[in-house]
Amino acid sequence: MQAFLVSENETGFSGAWNHVSEPELLDGHVRIQLEYSSLNYKDALSYAGNKGVTRKFPHVPGIDAAGVVVSSQSDFFSKGDEVLVTGYDLGMNTFGGFADLVAVPENWIIKRPIGFSALDAMILGTAGLTAGLCVDKLLHNDIKPDQGSILVSGASGGVGSIACKLLSKLGFNITAVQRDNTKQGFLESLGVTDFISMDELLAGDGKPLLKPAFAAAIDVAGGKTLAAILKQIKPSGSVAACGLVDNLALDTTVLPFILRGINLLGVDSVEIPLSQKQAVWNKFAEDWKIDAQYQLIEREQLKDYLEALLKGEAKGRYVLKLK
Repeated sequence: MQAFLVSENETGFSGAWNHVSEPELLDGHVRIQLEYSSLNYKDALSYAGNKGVTRKFPHVPGIDAAGVVVSSQSDFFSKGDEVLVTGYDLGMNTFGGFADLVAVPENWIIKRPIGFSALDAMILGTAGLTAGLCVDKLLHNDIKPDQGSILVSGASGGVGSIACKLLSKLGFNITAVQRDNTKQGFLESLGVTDFISMDELLAGDGKPLLKPAFAAAIDVAGGKTLAAILKQIKPSGSVAACGLVDNLALDTTVLPFILRGINLLGVDSVEIPLSQKQAVWNKFAEDWKIDAQYQLIEREQLKDYLEALLKGEAKGRYVLKLK
């Protein structure tokens, strides 16, 4: 079979499509013929040799995968089942979705909802699942459209773009944080109604509280971005934090929490129980069905788009066609 193999050499790391052996089918595992995968920032880090993501090389990245079961040593899955896999160790230290086949434990696998294709699944992928979990947490904390705008950082990226599309479908006004205005048209097509520059967002650096401006927020950045957002959330509002694109550190005070009663909600899309993932995928197949924007790429384009992700040049979702 063919797989995109990342290898370590004297000058660093490089990736190329190579012939590799089919993955071994262990007891309790399932072998899946892949139709599509998708590109995520974590895949780009693995491709670049980031040892915090992938410890041993050669390695096949791809934290998302969707296809059809071709063989099974599981009591829960049979040949022909239409499935998807996101998160857990896939594409990190277990050979991932940039390949013709994967073999994974049964407890990593979701049966795709009826009418939800492999392409539908990978247009969303881990980014969509994360966005859905963020929105779900805000809704469970009683955030409603009439309370004000929802601030979204990284709005043009994978998580942010899907979050914007979903929030718009649910009737929310959305304010996007933007570093420049080159992607404003794209963001408006996602349903974004207002914009705030990064400079404006960070203007109150050093002050423990700023004027409350947003009912809630979804943040992919962490660091100074998240610290600034917390200062500007309205009383009883919530922030769903799901990333560290800016920085993993968070320098803040307790004042937004004890004077405004806001909530900081951590969102994990990797190790959560399968039942929670299934619930969000079911929503995307039904009430949350959205026309997410994506670009379909071929195998020979994969390296270029991984490089674009590393440079912060991504716009929306990239789906890798495998079959």
